[in-house]
Amino acid sequence: MEVHVTGYVVAIVALRRAKDNVSSGTAPIIYVDTEEDQQRISMYMSRIFKAAVHDLENGVFILVKQY
Repeated sequence: MEVHVTGYVVAIVALRRAKDNVSSGTAPIIYVDTEEDQQRISMYMSRIFKAAVHDLENGVFILVKQY
C-alpha cells in the first residue's frame, strides 16, 4: 500500500487554555484568548495561505494547505 502526502499543516491556532492539547512541531502555534479571536485569525490566515481550516473541537484549529 502506497501512502502519498497531499498536504501539510501551515499553522495551528489554539486557545491559551488548550495549551496542553498542542505540542511543538514544524508548524507555528498561535495562542489566543477567546474563541472569537481564534476564528478571526484562522479565517485571515486561511485567506493569506489559501489553506483550509479544521476545528479539532478541543480548542485547536489547524490550517492545512493542499497541493
